[in-house]
Amino acid sequence: LHDALPIYYLISKIKIGISACQFGANFRYDGKGNDITENLKREKNEFIWFPVCPEVASGLGVPRSPVSLRGGNGDDFWQGNAHIKNRDSEILDEKVKNGNLFCFNQLKEQNIDVFIFMEGSPSCGVYRTSLKGKRLGNPPGIFGSLLLKENIFLIPSVDLQSPIKWWDWRRRMYAFVWLKNKEIKSLDDIYKAWHVVKFLCQELNRVEADEIGTSLANIKNIDETILDNFKTKMLNLLRKPSDIKSIKQSLWKNYSWLRKKRGLMVEEVME
Repeated sequence: LHDALPIYYLISKIKIGISACQFGANFRYDGKGNDITENLKREKNEFIWFPVCPEVASGLGVPRSPVSLRGGNGDDFWQGNAHIKNRDSEILDEKVKNGNLFCFNQLKEQNIDVFIFMEGSPSCGVYRTSLKGKRLGNPPGIFGSLLLKENIFLIPSVDLQSPIKWWDWRRRMYAFVWLKNKEIKSLDDIYKAWHVVKFLCQELNRVEADEIGTSLANIKNIDETILDNFKTKMLNLLRKPSDIKSIKQSLWKNYSWLRKKRGLMVEEVME
């Protein structure tokens, strides 16, 4: 990201929210937990962590009867068109609403920019709400629905176990947080911001990136709403999940540049 980021991040640690059961708390319905952040080793200390558990905050206890969404996904739940029940078919809507909003407001009060979620959970799941082949409703989950509607960078916790996936999420996370917190007041500001993240966006989705670039080039009348819309489009592209094939292509592209410009050899990259 050229020279736009280092000064900002030398003086500010990124605040990361995380599903508490992925931060070592035994908060899962079966009383288990897993510290997924151990995979980051010393890098874990580069961030400030905020673990939350919407289900425990809802007063469901540990251990507890597993819950599932009925009649729709998390978006439908917040619109009153879906319910969340346990195995005893007890409707838990009001409890779960209160617990999810409590956790969500905690994260907002702390200006969280990133959340690492437990994929597969009917609460925290974003792109999947089923575990071990069991259907627990359609994504997103109840808490995942709240997170998706905000400008929050979302990372599945399981991807912290993969060095190549974490490499991809991390570089995008830094770009996302930098852009989110950058003040955009003029056309020149949005042009400069796009110049910083353009090549990364093109790696993620060339079609969408080119559409953003073309639209920016054709701007005639500018106002705050238009600037916000462009910033939102860029942020949404940066946080979209990628696939392992595309990530490997991006890694090799970045390595090739480093090899040419700085003489970095492949053994060092693989390590």
